[in-house]
Amino acid sequence: MSFDARMTRCPRPYDPEQGAEARAAAPWAAGGMGELIAGAGGTAPYLGTLIQREGAWLEGAAENPEAAIETLFEALRAGPVESRPSDLREAKRRVALLTALADLGGVWPLETVTATLTRFADLSVQLALEATVGAEIRRGKLPGATEEDIPEAGGMVALAMGKMGAHELNYSSDIDLICLFDETRFAPEDFHEARASLVRATRKMCQMLSDLTGEGYVFRTDLRLRPDPAVTPVCMAMEAAEHYYESLGRTWERAAYIKARPAAGDLKAGATFLETLRPFVWRRHLDFAAIQDAHDMRLRIRKHKGQGKRIALEGHDMKLGRGGIREIEFFTQTQQIIAGGRDPDLRVQGTVAGMARLAEKGWIPEASAETLTGHYRAHREIEHRVQMMNDAQTHLLPTNDEGFGRLAALCDKDVSELRSDIRARLEETHATTEGFFAPDAPSEGVVEPDFGAGITERWPSYPALRSSRAVAIFNRLKPDILARLQCAARPEEALAAFDGFLEGLPAGVQLFSLFEANPQLIDLLVDIVATSPDLARYLSRNAGVFDAVIGGDFFADWPGLEALKASLQETLEREGDYERRLDAARRWGKEWHFRTGVHLLRGLATAEEAAAQYAEIAEASLSGLMPYVVEDFARRYGQPPGKGAVVLGMGSLGAGRLHARSDLDVIVIYDPDGIEASDGKKSLSSRAYYARLTQALVAAVTAPMAEGRLYEMDMRLRPSGNQGPVATSLASFRSYQTEEAWTWEHLALTRARPVAGEPALAQEVSEFRQALLAEPRDRAKVLGELAEMRSRIAAAKGTGATWDVKIGRGRMQEIELLAQAAALLSEHTPERIDAALSEAERIGMIAPGEGDTLCAAYDLFWALQIGGRLVSDGAFDPEEAGGGARALLSRLTGAEDMAALGALLEEKGAEAGAIIDRALGQEEGA
Repeated sequence: MSFDARMTRCPRPYDPEQGAEARAAAPWAAGGMGELIAGAGGTAPYLGTLIQREGAWLEGAAENPEAAIETLFEALRAGPVESRPSDLREAKRRVALLTALADLGGVWPLETVTATLTRFADLSVQLALEATVGAEIRRGKLPGATEEDIPEAGGMVALAMGKMGAHELNYSSDIDLICLFDETRFAPEDFHEARASLVRATRKMCQMLSDLTGEGYVFRTDLRLRPDPAVTPVCMAMEAAEHYYESLGRTWERAAYIKARPAAGDLKAGATFLETLRPFVWRRHLDFAAIQDAHDMRLRIRKHKGQGKRIALEGHDMKLGRGGIREIEFFTQTQQIIAGGRDPDLRVQGTVAGMARLAEKGWIPEASAETLTGHYRAHREIEHRVQMMNDAQTHLLPTNDEGFGRLAALCDKDVSELRSDIRARLEETHATTEGFFAPDAPSEGVVEPDFGAGITERWPSYPALRSSRAVAIFNRLKPDILARLQCAARPEEALAAFDGFLEGLPAGVQLFSLFEANPQLIDLLVDIVATSPDLARYLSRNAGVFDAVIGGDFFADWPGLEALKASLQETLEREGDYERRLDAARRWGKEWHFRTGVHLLRGLATAEEAAAQYAEIAEASLSGLMPYVVEDFARRYGQPPGKGAVVLGMGSLGAGRLHARSDLDVIVIYDPDGIEASDGKKSLSSRAYYARLTQALVAAVTAPMAEGRLYEMDMRLRPSGNQGPVATSLASFRSYQTEEAWTWEHLALTRARPVAGEPALAQEVSEFRQALLAEPRDRAKVLGELAEMRSRIAAAKGTGATWDVKIGRGRMQEIELLAQAAALLSEHTPERIDAALSEAERIGMIAPGEGDTLCAAYDLFWALQIGGRLVSDGAFDPEEAGGGARALLSRLTGAEDMAALGALLEEKGAEAGAIIDRALGQEEGA
């Protein structure tokens, strides 16, 4: 579609005598392209010069501006190297003129304008590099390179930074580049010669683009964003740059790399380099310390540029001044830096795209994103028109009435209307962003609570408060923390527990910054420390789990097993090597464990719901890690022979009922399917292969790493226990379970289910298990052996104690065994405890109504078990527990206090014990 048909607005020739009424009386549409050219040329002298010089080309380009740009770019690519400096300058004039008119006429939106300018910059850098690196290659100065290497600039890449990297170049932008080369393309002895050659090519490339000739210039080119530019060459080896960022990189450099992209030269090598910098740019944990870094940077810029004053429109800097473009960019990039390490969706380059993604993910309010996006576009349009007037890299508003008159004419607005609009946008931008970087300080009336002086006096000696920055942040937090601790039910206990948390923190800046930006986390921390000093100490060693609370869906409904599996899969795929994946799985598991614990602590999940959630976390962890364990193992020993392996969850894992500190009981079953050995570089017999693979899986889960352990694992329920092989073939498993297994092993199978491994083999194992358990049983024999087992356990471990809910007469283990026996004797083999106890009633093992009694006892015991294990690493002792822990357990069990709970435990245990006595014929006198 032609220019005229797409125009939606038009600038006016500058006329200081013409007011708003006169402009309104002469609609621009009548003149179309002609009036646009007259308005632009008459108001912006530089545009007038371009129109006179390129008018003939413009006439043809106006028919289809997009096609004209593409034709121009193709001609540049095809042009001779000798005339390239001149050709690029001519193209720059034409691109500048066409984009300016498309912008002023509303033919192209802002994003198309900036993208077109950026595409031209990319092409200019590419063609300049091809010319200068090509000259080095033809002269034999770049070791080992041939003319085939010219399109990739001999292994050199120009990384576009800043606005160029984000496809946001303005009308008269400099271009910021970091030039690097892939040193692995050259032999070590050729390194210095290659570097010298590429440094020469880089300097000549800059000259080709930047030098001002009679035909103008292409782009002012800035190479100073590279590492330590005062002492490093203009083209660096990628390895040297990587070492710099790993050891010395600063927050502003992390922010700069949000927009970085390979623009010219060896794009593949550039993308690989950016991937190596991913851990530097995108930290694993939420990085709220970046807020202070960015705020400090803003203040330094304001001080240096003298832009910290109140807004006065004359000479105001639309980029760096108060409420300007840079404030919106800093606001967006800082939010991305904070959360982008955890959420890859936030890793976008454009400012508008970044704000949209932040709003979509709940990191900023949608209203703020919409407001700032509108102001950003308006600011950029004003910036463009200021630059169009004289082709100057300026962001300053005019300083006199004539300048504002010309600017208003370009915007097709009245001067007073324009001034009012700009001021309102600047002020609203500043108010929105300043609240994020420098929120209101506490009121003068806040006084630090005067309690616990003996404890607080030792805080300065703790590791978390070693740095002055940590101390400064903590001192701002301290009054609020102490005030909230003083409001706890038992303030002294809460303060002592917080002291244990603070003492165990290895560092403080990141966590204190997180608390300062999210004060609601302090409430959560106080809740936790007031409930469990043990949990507080755990948090001090694993403070990164607080990141999960800020993620937006921490308090949402439980997502379910499949969503957990997908989440872990996405997390593991982002990591580049095996060990990093194991650490990532541990971080992921900790965060989900923390979520379930907090939900249980705050009454958002019942004891039953939390038990199922812990079990789903474990199952997702095993099923998510196993493919990577197999992949890593197969690199050395080949693919798994036969049908692969499956992990059978046993005990509480199989039953889908875990607590915060549960071990995982598993059996590994494999099927070599007649294949005797693997086919890897180091071949192993099938038996040895699966034994070692199982050991690798156990190590992947249990090994202490930087992020700790994932779980402890117990494999004693496998055939022959600790005496048998760690992995069992399907044939041996069938044979053992059919011919040799004890009754207790079949009881254990009633709670078994596949939780990881090959689906086809899992189905085969499940079908065998179901068929085995469905076989008819001698009821007297099963119950007799269960009674004998019960007697042996009592002889070995006693009849239990009040607060031991697992072992003892009528306690959890006995109820579980009776339910398993019912499942074994039933043709339905129910898996849940309540269903199995109902089946026990149906087949006459227990009297009607006794199943409900046993279920009520079991639910009480489990509530104490899951709550007690949340607040304490050992057995729950009401005498040692703090008030918060006792209150939690009272809520979970429905008991008024610990005395009432103790009596209830005894009562329910006695009732359950009597029912089990009768079922097994062990009541007195039997």
